[in-house]
Amino acid sequence: MKAHQIYQEVDPAVIQDMFQWMRVEERNLYKTTLSSLGQARNLRLVFLQKKSVADQIAFMHKILKLKTQDLVGEHLLQVWFMKGQQDLLRTFCDRMEIEHDGNGQVIGDLPETLDDTKLAETINRLLEMFDSKVVTVYLYVFNLQTPDGWDNLSKILAEDDRLKLA
Repeated sequence: MKAHQIYQEVDPAVIQDMFQWMRVEERNLYKTTLSSLGQARNLRLVFLQKKSVADQIAFMHKILKLKTQDLVGEHLLQVWFMKGQQDLLRTFCDRMEIEHDGNGQVIGDLPETLDDTKLAETINRLLEMFDSKVVTVYLYVFNLQTPDGWDNLSKILAEDDRLKLA
């Protein structure tokens, strides 16, 4: 699943939370994103800024569902997880024994394979600790970090009813 497909399927409340976090914690990124996505539709930033925050977020979410915005959408999700969901990243990396910088930023290469047992136990723990929709988005984004993803993670995402985007 590519980033634009995640935006198509995800519960809008998750995207609302992401952009609300961005608006408070990463104000410049929020403004740049609004401007950039507006330009994709020939809309000026000043016009978009006159809209309510809810309308701005709905507009950005709508544009991020387009295949042409895949790279932007993936980058935004990565920033949100790297800066706004560090506990989740740390927990995942620690439990999967992936070396990281203490904040979830992987050091070195990602593993070529993920241990089935560790992966299942890690997912169970993440679902106990964090919102299932956020965990699901994270697992999809993590799976984008290699060209074809990890087979066992892809299978779990497809089959585990607890890991639904919507």
